[in-house]
Amino acid sequence: MNSFQHAYIHIVDDDEAFRDSLVWLLESHDYRVACHDSAESLLSDFSPEGIGCLVVDIRMPGMSGLELFEELIARGNPWPVVFLTGHGDVPMAVQAVKRGAFEFLEKPFNQQAFLSAVEGALATCHTSMANVAVRDKFEERLASLTTREREVLEKVIEGKMNKVIADEMGISIKTVEAHRGKMMDKMGARSIADLVQGVVAHRSRDAG
Repeated sequence: MNSFQHAYIHIVDDDEAFRDSLVWLLESHDYRVACHDSAESLLSDFSPEGIGCLVVDIRMPGMSGLELFEELIARGNPWPVVFLTGHGDVPMAVQAVKRGAFEFLEKPFNQQAFLSAVEGALATCHTSMANVAVRDKFEERLASLTTREREVLEKVIEGKMNKVIADEMGISIKTVEAHRGKMMDKMGARSIADLVQGVVAHRSRDAG
């Protein structure tokens, strides 16, 4: 049994027999699988939701796997891509990995190596989605702050005491305390350390 039973794996390969063998292997490990015989077929109805990954042959008639990958990047595809290659396609596969593809496997490949690549791609997708959820929740909390509460937040994470904040903002210490209390509640912070860690982590994600 795999760790991602609700994940979807889309296979894009023009070789029907090969697709069938991958479907059998993946379904025998309780994965949900969808097949496409061309890049164009995938793009016509691809709508990634939840956790998933793509298994793509590099060399196909019509749009190649690399061209498909570039189109998926342009569309903001959130799912990792595992490339399948022939020996002569390895340089192209390496280039794809440099562009952000998760992995490439050279045909013929070991079944366990393939399953490990799929599991790794799904784990990466899961982590990425979790990070997006955390970021979105944090931004939602930031957006709930008033202008004054946001100003207090910035001064608190700079390490300034209430008296200094009151002097700089031209308000009373009690008003600072009131703003600070509401800000902490809205941000869901248990302590100043918790607040600072959250803000630093959020800004690191944005910078990354």
